[in-house]
Amino acid sequence: MPEIIFNGAEGRLEGRYKHSSASDAPIALILSPHPQKGGTMNNKVVYTLFHTFASHGFSVMRFNFRGVGRSQGTFDNGPGELSDAASALDWMQSYNANARSCWVAGFSFGSWIAMQLLMRRPEINGFVSVAPPAGVHDFSFLAPCPSSGLIVHGSRDGMVAEANVARLAGKLSQQKNIKIDYRVVAGAGHTFSEHLPVLQDTVGAYLRESLTP
Repeated sequence: MPEIIFNGAEGRLEGRYKHSSASDAPIALILSPHPQKGGTMNNKVVYTLFHTFASHGFSVMRFNFRGVGRSQGTFDNGPGELSDAASALDWMQSYNANARSCWVAGFSFGSWIAMQLLMRRPEINGFVSVAPPAGVHDFSFLAPCPSSGLIVHGSRDGMVAEANVARLAGKLSQQKNIKIDYRVVAGAGHTFSEHLPVLQDTVGAYLRESLTP
C-alpha cells in the first residue's frame, strides 16, 4: 500500500493509502489513538479497520497525527489533530471526486477526533467508532449527531467504562433520522488484542449491511 505525504497546517503528514479500482468507490479515513500514548497509524485496531474498509471496496487512508512518525508538528491535545484529519480528508477527496459516499472511523482518541470531524464535514455520511473515550473526553458536541454509524466497545475495557459508552450510544439513538448500532464485544479489553478477528467481522458485517442498496 503506497506511502503518501501530504500537507497539513503544521507541515507534512505521513500516511498510507489504498485506492479502489472502482471510479465511484466510497472513501474512508481511519484515525489512530492518542499520539502521546503510543498511538500510530500502525496500531493493530487501526490496521484492522483499514483492511476491513479496503476489503469492502473503499478507497481508504490511515495516517500519523502531527508529531508521530514522519509527521511534522507537535501534539495539540485535539484541535490540531482535528485539523490534521481535515487535511487528510481534503487529500482523499482530491483523488476521489466521484466517491459515492464518505466515511470516517477511529479508535479511542481517534474516534473522538473522528466524531468532531463528522460534525464539521456534512459530506461524511457514515462512521465507525471503536472504544470511544466517553467519560474521558466530552462528546456533548454531538447535538445532534448528523449521521448513522456503528459504535463498538469491549466488555472488559479497563480504560473506558462500558457503561459510559452505552450511555453515549443510547443518547445518540434517541435522535431522529439516524440509527446507532451499538455492539459490545464480550471479553475484549481496550486494545481488542485477543479479539481483532471479532472486531473485523463486526465492522465488516455493518459495512455490508450499510452498502446494500
